[in-house]
Amino acid sequence: MTEAGAEPTDRRVAKILAGIPGRSRNSVAAAWTRVRGGLFLAVQAALAAGLAWFLAHDVFDRPTPFFAPIAAVITLASSVGQRARRTAELVLGVAIGIGVGDALIFVIGSGPWQIGLIVLGAVLVATAVGGGTPLVVQSASSAVLVATLTTGPGLPYTRFLDALIGGGVGLIVMTLLLPLNPLTVVRRAADPALTELAEGLRAVGKGLADGDDEEVGAALTRLRAAEAAFAAFTAAVAAARENVAFAPARWRTKGALAQYVDGAQQLTHALRNVRVLTRRVLTAMGDQETMPEVLPDSIGLLGDAVDLLRQEWARGAEPIATRERALRAAAEAGRGFDEGVGFSGGVVVAQIRTTATDLLRATGIEHAEAPRLVRKAVGWQAKRRAGRYRTARPRPGASGNHTP
Repeated sequence: MTEAGAEPTDRRVAKILAGIPGRSRNSVAAAWTRVRGGLFLAVQAALAAGLAWFLAHDVFDRPTPFFAPIAAVITLASSVGQRARRTAELVLGVAIGIGVGDALIFVIGSGPWQIGLIVLGAVLVATAVGGGTPLVVQSASSAVLVATLTTGPGLPYTRFLDALIGGGVGLIVMTLLLPLNPLTVVRRAADPALTELAEGLRAVGKGLADGDDEEVGAALTRLRAAEAAFAAFTAAVAAARENVAFAPARWRTKGALAQYVDGAQQLTHALRNVRVLTRRVLTAMGDQETMPEVLPDSIGLLGDAVDLLRQEWARGAEPIATRERALRAAAEAGRGFDEGVGFSGGVVVAQIRTTATDLLRATGIEHAEAPRLVRKAVGWQAKRRAGRYRTARPRPGASGNHTP
């Protein structure tokens, strides 16, 4: 005989066990997606490493040009959007590491404490010349290699040549032989960022409609975590701009890419405004402030607008549906304001308007035109003309015919 309450527990366990195969399949699918995403970079790195070794070993007659393939791979794996700078830092870092290492070995010899002193000197020199993290790291690693490998006459120059060959090959592979498709890179980064923002907005709207502050709080946590996805999106845009500028094979993608390039910053602004909106919704719920029923719908419409933007950008289409949905969100917020809002409700309305403006600007609407369209959607201009809202209250005792 089973005890009361045992059946729900068994049911939960059965659900967990039933979900294990699906999760395994999902894990395999996620791993395969990651492999596909990194496959092109792997092919680039393999080609660059092989070409760098061939040039240094067979063309320049270097017996063991280990720095050449290393430099080529580091160039390709360096931070997106800054590969030219990273390559310069790589070569300079190698020069510093080799120079400091060879000089100190000549004076103090080699050994455990000598290696530590050589790395210390290389890092200090790299820092003194104003190098960033890549330059410092490369200087230190080059110094370690110099200190632990057999040295001989002329090696500093030839090792520097290895690094120069490798960095140059990496850049050639990246820009001419196998340039990444910038649209693919940007879309792959934009999709998760826009999805997180859209789903976060919908969750906030649903939580507000249901009076569920836990759902709204979970949405806020998710929107804060989305900062990483938006940072990756911004970095991908920078990389794509660099790729298009230096890779002739990708010049034809400039038009489609412009939507992402022009809209990325505005979407980052929208994310931050949405977080402010969400915190104010939580405050209103905590204060038990009555909110108009149209405000949750308005917030949900903003989520729809973000999702439509993701879809229209992916198709390379003019984001007309996105603009319509953002303006509808602003109009619903205006209705909510007319019905009457408290302090927090007024802030929520203002943030909906600001976010709608951000979305319009992300679709290519000009800086001054976007807020004008939002005001028109809200009906603010008509209300001001009717005298319902004033920009400022007259001072006590002031009148039109007052003379000082």
